[in-house]
Amino acid sequence: MPVDDLTHPVRATLDAVLAVARSDASGHVADYIPELANVDPDTLGIALVSTRGAVHDAGDSDVPFTIQSVSKPFVFALALDALGIDEVTRHVGLEPSGEPFNAISLDADTGRPLNPMINAGAIVTSSLIAGATADDKFAAIRSGLERFAGRDLVVDEAVFDSERQTGDRNRALGYLALATGALASSVEVATTAYFRQCSLSVTARDLAIMASTLATGGVNPVTDERVISEDAARWTTAVMTSCGMYDESGTWMVRVGLPAKSGVGGGIVAVQPGQFGIGTFSPRLDDRGNSVRGVAMLETLSARYGLHMLATRGNTLSPIGSLSPEAGRTVAALRGEIYFAAAEEIFTRLTPLLNDDGCLVLDFSGVTRVGVAVKDLFRALPELMGTATDGRARVMVVDPDGVLDGVLDNVTH
Repeated sequence: MPVDDLTHPVRATLDAVLAVARSDASGHVADYIPELANVDPDTLGIALVSTRGAVHDAGDSDVPFTIQSVSKPFVFALALDALGIDEVTRHVGLEPSGEPFNAISLDADTGRPLNPMINAGAIVTSSLIAGATADDKFAAIRSGLERFAGRDLVVDEAVFDSERQTGDRNRALGYLALATGALASSVEVATTAYFRQCSLSVTARDLAIMASTLATGGVNPVTDERVISEDAARWTTAVMTSCGMYDESGTWMVRVGLPAKSGVGGGIVAVQPGQFGIGTFSPRLDDRGNSVRGVAMLETLSARYGLHMLATRGNTLSPIGSLSPEAGRTVAALRGEIYFAAAEEIFTRLTPLLNDDGCLVLDFSGVTRVGVAVKDLFRALPELMGTATDGRARVMVVDPDGVLDGVLDNVTH
C-alpha cells in the first residue's frame, strides 16, 4: 500500500474522537439568530495544527460556518497588538463574569465590561480597532482574522442580515458601555463592525490554524507570517483560560485544561501553548451556548492523551547530560531547551565545582534554545566565577551554534 494511502496515527486519533462525540445527539442549534437555525445539526468536524505547520483533520473539517464568538479572542489580540494592554484594559476588564455571554456584565466601579469574551466586552473591543466607520473597522478586523487563518474570509450576508435585525440586546449593551465611557466609537459603528465579524465564514481547519497561531506566540505556522506580538498572544491565551467558555470556564479548565473559546455557530478553538491548536465544529449547543459535541471531542482528547496544561509530566530531563573530568578540567555537556528551571539546576549543581585547581567547561553543543530572559542569568557568570589565583579561566563556554547570542563574550571560549 502506498504511504499516502496509510492512515496517519493522528488522523486515526481524530477519527476515534469523532466516533465518541457522534453518539451524543443532545443540544439544539442556535435559533435566537434565525439564520443559524438553518444549519445541518449533524455536521461534525475537527482539525489539529501543530506549531510546525502540520495539519491533521477529520470529518466535516472543511464545512463553512459563521465564526460568531470564536472571533472574540482574535479581535482582542489585534487590539492588544495595536494599542497595548494598558490602553485596552482602560476599556475592558480581564475578569471572569460568571454570567451568560449576553449578560449585562459591567464593573461596578469603572463601568467597563468584565472581559472581552462576553458580548459587552467584545463590542467594546471591536470599537477599539482602527477606523472611523464600521466599514473601516471591519476591514481591519477581517484583514487581521485572515492573517490568523492564512486565507481570505468572506461574510455570510444572510447571517449578517439576521444578526443586524435581531441585535437589539447587543445594541443595548453598546449603549451601556457608551454611557460609562468604555466604548471607543458610536454604538452603530461598534455593533455593525461586531455583527460583521461574527458573520465571517470559517471552517474547523481555519480555527485550528488560528489557534495554532496563538500557540506559537503569534506566528502563523502555515504561512510563517507574524500576525501579532508574542505578548499579545500570551495575554489573549490567558484570558481564554479564565473566560473563554463563559460561565462554564471553571469546569472546562478542570475537565479539559486548555485555553479555549466557543461560539454559537458551533465552533470551538483550543490552544496548547507551544504545541498545537485545535478547531472543532458541531452546531448543537448546550444551555450555556457551547457546542455539545465540540466539548465532548476536546474532553476525550484531553483525557486520553494527557493534554491538560496543568498536568504534571514527572521529572523533566536534566539539562546536564554528563559531567566528564578531562585533564584538569570538568566538561559539563548541557542539552535541550534551557529556561528558568533548567538554568537553576545548572547553577545549583555546577557552581560548587568551581575552584582554583581546574576549569569548568560549559558545553552548549547539545542545547537547542536558551530562553531570552534566562540569558540574563548567564550574563552574571563572569562576575560569579571570576578567575583562578594564577589568572587562568575558571570557566569556559563552548557554544558552536550561538544559542547564547554572544551574551558571554567576555568569558573565555
